[in-house]
Amino acid sequence: MKYFWLLAALFATQAHAYTGDEMRGDCLAAEDFYALKKNSDPFQSIRSARCIAYVAGFADGYAVSDYLAEKVGVKLNAFCLPNESDLSPRLVRSVLAHLDRTPPNSTLSTAMLVASALAKSFPCAETLEPKK
Repeated sequence: MKYFWLLAALFATQAHAYTGDEMRGDCLAAEDFYALKKNSDPFQSIRSARCIAYVAGFADGYAVSDYLAEKVGVKLNAFCLPNESDLSPRLVRSVLAHLDRTPPNSTLSTAMLVASALAKSFPCAETLEPKK
């Protein structure tokens, strides 16, 4: 019975493998990378790559979800990314701006933080329902 409660406690706590605070640091490193600031620390390169890859992967995952939802007649319309060649730096800046408005040590997952950032920065022009 003791092990059952230990397992229940383990699954009841919310653990995130990648926190918003870590993402903030990584995305600041990515912004330095995009600003062509030289840095000889290889750890900073890894941090910037982690932010860029996470945000781009999130956007790609959403694009796949949107495509599949449209195949069954559903329009997600959470955010609409422009078709631009320099989109990656804009995505990182969007996430950083949102993280700057989020309290430190937030319990929100990085997925929710990125989704919220992209929804605010890249709203869809077409609405699903007319506003009253």
